[in-house]
Amino acid sequence: MNITRQLRILVVLCSGPAISLLSSPRAFGQATTSTEQHEKTEQHEVVGSVTGTVETIGRQTIVVRTEDNQYHLFSFESDIVRPKGLARGARVRVLSNETDDPSVRLATRITVLEPSPTAQPGTPIPDVAPPPKEISETERQIEKGVRRLQLGVRIGAGLDPEIFLIGVHAGIGPVFSRDFYLRPNVEFGFGELTDMLAINLEGAYRLPINIRNGRWSAYVGAGPSLNFVHQGLESRDVDFGNFTFESGLNVFSGVRFRKGTFAEVKTNLWAHSVPTLRLILGYTF
Repeated sequence: MNITRQLRILVVLCSGPAISLLSSPRAFGQATTSTEQHEKTEQHEVVGSVTGTVETIGRQTIVVRTEDNQYHLFSFESDIVRPKGLARGARVRVLSNETDDPSVRLATRITVLEPSPTAQPGTPIPDVAPPPKEISETERQIEKGVRRLQLGVRIGAGLDPEIFLIGVHAGIGPVFSRDFYLRPNVEFGFGELTDMLAINLEGAYRLPINIRNGRWSAYVGAGPSLNFVHQGLESRDVDFGNFTFESGLNVFSGVRFRKGTFAEVKTNLWAHSVPTLRLILGYTF
């Protein structure tokens, strides 16, 4: 009897931890699920609301000063509906989402709460401190990147044959699509055995993997090239009579940064005397 009672007590003592072990994964799973749902909710709660006075406004940027004298920089897409009365000095409420830059938010809706007092003739502009230098610089960079016409310079190297490259380029657009730009450029290359003048009529498409006004953007492109090439050691003078003409097709991809710098890799099809691969660094003003 004592042995049987001891076995019963042993079974009861062992069954308690066993039940706890069997039930704990479920409880742990519920806690984990609750935590994951909370984190997921926090990740999706990226919409913010800011109410303040418009200090500056451009083609795709707006700076709002709140009552505690904090400045907030917003960028917005070209197709956003601008409410009537949106001007410097107006009191607005801006709904926005996060971007890859903590100092810039993407405005999704702008509501004018009070019109600008300067809209009335003779009303003086309030004297307030200008936005911080960091905000003004970022605002200038964003506005520079959305100009219809941009100019820049580039340098690089060509492989097979080996040459050193310098050139100039233009950016025109967007055309046909908000992400497509014309990118005509001229490159002059010279090396030990090869000289080249390339006129490239290219187009570039910004890959929509992040917002347009982010810190960086990736792109791909292509376009015909008109190449004047001279190979050999004799007659190194720049004379088009010593150059042969070859046409080809350029295919390239690259990354451009908000400040204007970019890096690009380019190859050429069909033109046998031009470099097979070109590595290019540039700056757009």
